[in-house]
Amino acid sequence: MILPSALLRVAGATCAAYAVGGSALAASPGVAQDYPSRSVRLIAPSPAGGPSDFAARLLAPKLGEYLKQNIVVDNRQSVNGVIATELVAKAPPDGLTLGIGNNGTHVINVGLYKSLPYDPIRDFIAVSQLISNGSALVGHIKFAPKTMKELVAYAKANPGKINVGVAGANGAVGTEVFKSAMGIVLNNVPYKGSAPAEVAVISGEVELVQLSVPVVAPHYKSGRLKVYGIISSKRSPLMPDVQTFSEQGIAGYETSGNWHGVFAPAKTPDRIVRILHREIVRVFDAPEIKEVVSNRGSELIVNSPEQFAAQLNREVPKFRKIMLDAGIVPQ
Repeated sequence: MILPSALLRVAGATCAAYAVGGSALAASPGVAQDYPSRSVRLIAPSPAGGPSDFAARLLAPKLGEYLKQNIVVDNRQSVNGVIATELVAKAPPDGLTLGIGNNGTHVINVGLYKSLPYDPIRDFIAVSQLISNGSALVGHIKFAPKTMKELVAYAKANPGKINVGVAGANGAVGTEVFKSAMGIVLNNVPYKGSAPAEVAVISGEVELVQLSVPVVAPHYKSGRLKVYGIISSKRSPLMPDVQTFSEQGIAGYETSGNWHGVFAPAKTPDRIVRILHREIVRVFDAPEIKEVVSNRGSELIVNSPEQFAAQLNREVPKFRKIMLDAGIVPQ
């Protein structure tokens, strides 16, 4: 079993190697003079080893090299990433505090909370999306049902007796939509991020959970987990034999992926935002970074601030409606 700490060491060592390998590259003209000359805090809303942490540690070494600043990844895990995201929203808009956000923190939380302590659009500048991952519904290896059809039948015969791990906001919505679509009752067990939920389903603490494909694939191949379906429009190259939900007759149950991106506090000067975006593009244009992302089964996005902001404006109302249709009431 790959524990969160081990994942952190692997990701950190890999990214450090990339930073050393690229040390001969000079920073873009003017970056050293134009960017604030103090350490930059990059807040990640997941524990070590989680998807947002992976994105942060993939970005930080080379971005720090290009900006000629030390970038410190600050993990602030909490239920649905609220604490970390609020810290970014309330930080001074000087380029010294940035955040990794995702579709949970900036889209789905809007439909989960009546009084969210930040506005995902008003309180931030969307700098760039980075990567996106598909998700999968997985089960403990000794959990009786072998197929999706058997799982649904078993759940209907045993209402409320199956524990499902809920990892963050995206997992909360995905779980509720799944239960609504299948007409089943599951017992939700919340976790502060995907890493502890991953451990829980492997150990048998819960029977089911939705996790990102890159997290699931090694456990599926080693026989530690069973996978009931891919929650996206197409199969994953990491698990090409696993069918999507739609291929199993579950129509309309797919998402835009678990994306991760960089946010700055609102009112951060446009000059700083443009520098950040330019250097983020450089980071993810490196062949070695592309290879890590591809090998993990993730998709590169790296869009512009304008494109990122436009996507948020589309997704927030879209997912609010999906959640209302599934009977999810903001708490």
